[in-house]
Amino acid sequence: MKKLIVILILVLTSCSQKKEVDEVLPNIVYILADDMGYGDLSALNPNSGINTPNMDKIIAEGISFSDAHSNSSVCTPTRYGILTGRYAWRSRLKEGVLWGYDQPLIEENRETVASYLKSNGYNTACIGKWHLGLGWQAKDENKPIAKYEWAKVFNKGDDSNVDFSKRTSGPNSLGFDYSYIIPASLDMTPYLYLENEKVVELPTEYTEGKSEDVDGRGVIWRPGEVAPSFVFEDVLDNFTKKTVTYIEDQQQTDKPFFVYFPLTAPHTPWLPKSSVSGKSKAGRYGDFVTMVDNTVGEIMKTLEKTGQADNTLIIVTSDNGSHWKPEDKEQYAHRANYVFKGQKADIYEGGHRVPYIAKWPGKIKPGSSSTQIMCTTDLLATLSGIVGNPLLAEAGEDSYNMLPAYLNTSEKVQIRDYTIHHSLYGFFSIRKGKWKLTTKLGSGGFSLPVEVNEDENGNQASLYNLEEDIQETRNLYNENPKIVAELMNLLNSEKQ
Repeated sequence: MKKLIVILILVLTSCSQKKEVDEVLPNIVYILADDMGYGDLSALNPNSGINTPNMDKIIAEGISFSDAHSNSSVCTPTRYGILTGRYAWRSRLKEGVLWGYDQPLIEENRETVASYLKSNGYNTACIGKWHLGLGWQAKDENKPIAKYEWAKVFNKGDDSNVDFSKRTSGPNSLGFDYSYIIPASLDMTPYLYLENEKVVELPTEYTEGKSEDVDGRGVIWRPGEVAPSFVFEDVLDNFTKKTVTYIEDQQQTDKPFFVYFPLTAPHTPWLPKSSVSGKSKAGRYGDFVTMVDNTVGEIMKTLEKTGQADNTLIIVTSDNGSHWKPEDKEQYAHRANYVFKGQKADIYEGGHRVPYIAKWPGKIKPGSSSTQIMCTTDLLATLSGIVGNPLLAEAGEDSYNMLPAYLNTSEKVQIRDYTIHHSLYGFFSIRKGKWKLTTKLGSGGFSLPVEVNEDENGNQASLYNLEEDIQETRNLYNENPKIVAELMNLLNSEKQ
């Protein structure tokens, strides 16, 4: 529940800024890296083994948020939260992620960032990794469409029962005027492109997949259906070119535009081009992050070349922490998740604390930084603050208007009263101010142990003071029963 005092602060602040931000609506480019950690950016991590000059330039000319979080520690639920302003655990997805053949997760008629901006005069585009389910149609309506999970793969000769010649429902059904996507992660079948919800090339061939045991750490994709001309190594470049073309084409219209650009990198498979090979000190993964930075640079260069940079808000963030394992830390000095505990999928800070940087000439003060606690669900309400048209009451229930933080006018008042985090296996955590309560022990994700009944001090859950213990090393759960009770009551009230 959003407290009255926070609402009043936002109303007063937004009223004083209304003329400033409403004179000309900005173009908006939202770049979502896939599994990129806070410590990957050289401007955020002095000891990063990766040079990221383009993202560093955004920080120098804009703002960086040091306490920003994805609403989940994995792909699908974070994407749901970004586009709807709603925690994904409120949807049918209570843990895990979707797969390439799954049906849409975002509910029909739910307001999205795209539908909101479209109704307010924007051209809208989604280019990149979708991973929110598609309305595939069956060849045989009496049989189910394929369902593939962690332990089940697509064997040669298997029939997905998908009629790939028929239109799906996906981004265009949710407010995007234009879309060019792959269904899910680049390691999940089917491997193909869809343009405006229609398959570009039928997946008439089969890939045997790649295995880390054979091809090395990070080089992995599952066997399955693939379009004949689909080249895994070219996917990131293809999406970049499509986005560049879209931005160039927007010069021909008087409308502002919104581009949601969810990348396929640096998620597995790690497939850096030869042009960046050896550019980092973090192996194949680090070189792939270099490609991400080059992609950001291409978008910035296009905006400059087309004369649209001065009226464009560009945001770069990540869907969760990096999948940087203990064995990666043993091999490289680089710390993809900076000093934070854990990794992608975990309830620990390393699972959901992400880089979040933005640039908006004339609005965001160059070289700004913010300690505001923010969440990726906040995009919808923040854009509503920019547009100046309030959301419907039922839209974006977990979204807060962070515009004052972008514009450095929020002072020291925390805009968010509290924030809820969620792990791969459905562990909950709640953050309020300096306190973070997690209802179970263990990572709830990829790090071991996944779940623990009780620690050596008799704690059965965890409470950390993140102001004093950012690495989550001292569990204060049994020492602070009043704080535990307050946070547990808040969490339970939201889950009802």
